[in-house]
Amino acid sequence: MKQQKVIDVVSFQKAYENEIAVDNLSFSVDAGQVLGLIGPNGAGKTTTLRAISGIIPSSGGRLCVGGNEVSSNPLAVKSQTAYVPDDPQLFGDLTVHQHLAFVASAYRVADWTEKMSALLERFDLKEKVNSLASDLSRGMRQKLAICCGYLYQPAALLLDEPMTGLDPRGIRMLKSSILEQSQRGAAVVISSHLLAMVEDICTHVLIMDKGRKKFQGTIGELKTTFANNTNDATLEEIFFQAVEKTSIGLPVLADAMVSTSGPVGS
Repeated sequence: MKQQKVIDVVSFQKAYENEIAVDNLSFSVDAGQVLGLIGPNGAGKTTTLRAISGIIPSSGGRLCVGGNEVSSNPLAVKSQTAYVPDDPQLFGDLTVHQHLAFVASAYRVADWTEKMSALLERFDLKEKVNSLASDLSRGMRQKLAICCGYLYQPAALLLDEPMTGLDPRGIRMLKSSILEQSQRGAAVVISSHLLAMVEDICTHVLIMDKGRKKFQGTIGELKTTFANNTNDATLEEIFFQAVEKTSIGLPVLADAMVSTSGPVGS
């Protein structure tokens, strides 16, 4: 059975004045897939996620979610997409309950109070339902932003460093919830530097460096390409070997993964 393509990025480009943040990037994510988006700082990961969600305009190419193009039908795209940044900017004067009520109203979520209660229970926010966002810890703000994204069950779920601020229990819970989102048919993209987490829950990997795609495929295909068919090598081991410049694949990519500089965008 042919998979339903939810996210489709074709020849995407993003430039800031004379700086190229993303250059001719193409990839797609099908329903039920979890794509790990990895690369060094400045690779263009956050820029790509923000463009797909319609937060920033592209400089060229085509970005679609659910068959709708971001540039020509942004409202349709935003109605099907949830983007959770690494540092969510919540409304400090609104409570946890008010945030979820606002999202439910904006996205016309039916039976939202039941769904809210289940999310608050799952993310250990039940006791904070009447707390202001400004009074929440960093991890709790992250959980609230994720709950807001999950509430309307989007077709495309874009998570930028979602583990930031979470304790071990929160990380474990989030990982299981991401798998549940994919099982219901969502196309999930996770940008993260935590390679072990990517390997745990992602079905596919997209490696970016300096705004360009270096690899896209399954975890198994990545190992075949860059680890000389060593199937028991972890994703982390592959990149550590690359840093040591052993003969496992493209040395240019290996150097890029430990770079801390790059063009505008992360």
